[in-house]
Amino acid sequence: MADPSSYRPKPGQIPDSPGVYRFRDEHRRVIYVGKAKSLRQRLASYFQDLSNLHPRTRTMVTTAASVEWTVVSTEVEALQLEYSWIKEYDPRFNVKYRDDKSYPYLAVTMNERFPRVQVMRGQKKKGVRYFGPYGHAWAIRDTVDLLLRVFPVRTCSAGVFKNAERTGRPCLLGYIGKCSAPCVGRVSPEEHRELAEEFSDFMTGRTGTYIRRLERQMTDAAEDMEYERAGRLRDDIGALKKAMEKSAVVLADATDADLIALAEDELEAAVQIFHVRGGRVRGQRGWVTDKVEAVTTGDLVEHALQQLYGEETGDSVPKEVLVPALPDPLEPVQEWLTERRGSNVSLRIPQRGDKKALMETVERNALHSLALHKTKRASDLTTRSRALEEIAEALGLDSAPLRVECYDISHLQGDDVVASMVVFEDGLSRKSEYRRFQIKGFEGQDDVRSMHEVITRRFRRYLGEKEKTGEWADGEAGLTEEDGRPKRFAYPPQLVVVDGGKPQVAAAQRALDELGIDDIAVCGLAKRLEEVWLPGDDDPVVLPRTSEGLYLLQRVRDEAHRFAITYQRTKRARRFRASPLDDVPGLGETRKQALIKHFGSVKKLRSATIDQICEVPGIGRKTAESIAVAFAQAAPVAPAVNTATGEIMEDEDHVEDAAPETTAGVAEEPVSAGASDERRGQER
Repeated sequence: MADPSSYRPKPGQIPDSPGVYRFRDEHRRVIYVGKAKSLRQRLASYFQDLSNLHPRTRTMVTTAASVEWTVVSTEVEALQLEYSWIKEYDPRFNVKYRDDKSYPYLAVTMNERFPRVQVMRGQKKKGVRYFGPYGHAWAIRDTVDLLLRVFPVRTCSAGVFKNAERTGRPCLLGYIGKCSAPCVGRVSPEEHRELAEEFSDFMTGRTGTYIRRLERQMTDAAEDMEYERAGRLRDDIGALKKAMEKSAVVLADATDADLIALAEDELEAAVQIFHVRGGRVRGQRGWVTDKVEAVTTGDLVEHALQQLYGEETGDSVPKEVLVPALPDPLEPVQEWLTERRGSNVSLRIPQRGDKKALMETVERNALHSLALHKTKRASDLTTRSRALEEIAEALGLDSAPLRVECYDISHLQGDDVVASMVVFEDGLSRKSEYRRFQIKGFEGQDDVRSMHEVITRRFRRYLGEKEKTGEWADGEAGLTEEDGRPKRFAYPPQLVVVDGGKPQVAAAQRALDELGIDDIAVCGLAKRLEEVWLPGDDDPVVLPRTSEGLYLLQRVRDEAHRFAITYQRTKRARRFRASPLDDVPGLGETRKQALIKHFGSVKKLRSATIDQICEVPGIGRKTAESIAVAFAQAAPVAPAVNTATGEIMEDEDHVEDAAPETTAGVAEEPVSAGASDERRGQER
């Protein structure tokens, strides 16, 4: 690990100009490329106290052994040079979107004497018109098959074309009318090129002209009693409309735009792009990246724009690019896009209307893409095994922790304090083993004390189960109930993970020590910096950002937080819905609803006499007296206030029985894994 001060440039040596800089490691490999409006200010930010740097940045500067820079004239030049160097050096600490496939395009080779329609992948060629990208090659072939009825352009390879020229016989498509057969001279090169131009115009969205032209021709043919030709034109119109239906209209007819959306977490980000041409979605693509550098959403958008348009020119760069966040600064990126297109490009965030609605669809696709990527990554046996081995090595365990339990505390400003226990076995969640706890030992907010109580209760139960089975003398038989189900706390974990830092880890270890348990490892994962804390250590264990072990620990921690906060919200909702009627013995939901229906509101029921309550069908005098006593003993309810006007409102609330408590271990309605940090300020 290098000391950044050993290669820090001398004061005044760095110019105060726009430029691009490169960090190199001890083997002279480029590990990071960046650009700056002011090289002096940007590079100075890397050479400050390491404790003030983001963990990712700290790892980069301690891996580097030297830094160098190149001065340019403008920020646009810096953007272009940064993109070129990232492509050339492939630095390990730069965000790089990895595409899991080469997307196919529908291409028209206008650079040939007889243009050809075909599926193309990879590097784009000069003189070829591209449409897409498409998700699958078969989608292109289906579209082309429909359009060849109207625009019979050549689709054969060069070898097939030359063979037809030599023999004077066209291929099968020429015989069935889906190729104009320029190979045997049925049409001239000029006529065939015109067909290719019309095909390209239709694909760019200028569809109305051709539909109307064919409809006029069909009408004229019918009037001239050329019914066979009219029927053929009718079928051609149907084919064009069917091809148009494959890409539904989402925006105004003349709209050419790309919509870019992001879904991200602490370690990864997924990008989705919808290509809209002529108001229709013509293609879709997506990437996933590891966040190996400290980046904002605007930075991720900038990297996506570089990868998307770095090799594009002309119409391949649309007039409008819609994004979830703008790069900072915006002007150089917008100017760079304008240069690549050759005309003005608008880069903005959609605020309302159809474009905003379509952006929400793209965002849903990005979320799904990230979730699917995580699922694939988690379900891979080799990856899970590597993650467990990395955890064992980082924590100094004798073997891989096949059973991991994670605990989290959740509350709302000290109220409704609960805890969760989630279980992962062999890297996969075991929801049937999940447990929930209410904090009973004290009231108020104290995460450390709560963690100590939960760990104590869980492992006291474990010791109790262990004692009942006589140290499990009968082997696995002691771990299950008579019906074969596992006992609630019979299985011990090899690793306990707590959501928190050094204080929470110390509390968990103290609880295990007090119970005399010394064969279970403990660690904590602090969310802010994703550092792993071990009991008694002054410094955390920092796993690499690309570590599968860190990814697994993060997933375990986020699942514990999700499970805890779901339970906490359920308790809070139940408390808010509580009513004095809940304390009346034998009064079920049906009779509660009958009371409310009879009196109209809780307020009127509270002021009713016993005789009036007895008038409700199904309510006897004894029950009516119990209801009256329950309301008399209940604390007076504060009047409801309209927060917008300050008006005191009538109490017309309907009583709802509290939802029955969900059985521990049953999966609840999921919230996004690792709830947002904005909520964690008040709701933990």
